[in-house]
Amino acid sequence: MSTTATKWVIDPTHSEVSFKVKHLVISTVTGYFRKFEGSAESTSDDFQGAKVSFSADIDSIDTNQADRDGHLKSDDFFNAAQYPKLSFSGVIEGDKLKGDLTIREVTQAVELDVELGGVAGDPYGQTKAGFEIEGKISRKDFNLKWNAVTEAGSVVVSDAVRIILSVQLVKQ
Repeated sequence: MSTTATKWVIDPTHSEVSFKVKHLVISTVTGYFRKFEGSAESTSDDFQGAKVSFSADIDSIDTNQADRDGHLKSDDFFNAAQYPKLSFSGVIEGDKLKGDLTIREVTQAVELDVELGGVAGDPYGQTKAGFEIEGKISRKDFNLKWNAVTEAGSVVVSDAVRIILSVQLVKQ
């Protein structure tokens, strides 16, 4: 275990940032952020205590439905024009990634499950580390408050949002 911090950056071609939210309480809609960046600084091979930073471009949101994407980018939800990025800064502690998530200039403490998939060399001589990160947030905590109610009294969009990241980091 070295005392010098090693810097790692996200390899966007081998990473995925997604979210899932219940729609009409009966099904799940999945969305992705297609443009994102992040890094980790670690002094240990198991990444314990690693400092993590991440951001995603709101305008890159993709739910495979252009009208819905436009609505999510509007002031009803993320307001991409005024708040173009979401960001996270935190630390890996045990099997948790703990830190501050900022959306629409609202910062809340969050705790996500993190699993190190391993560290391996790729065919090009790079060292990579893989992570699965997952957790839930309340979208209303970040002023993503739009909703509607159906005739039957069901909400259109649930408050709980699952965040799921499959991330590959490249050692610098």
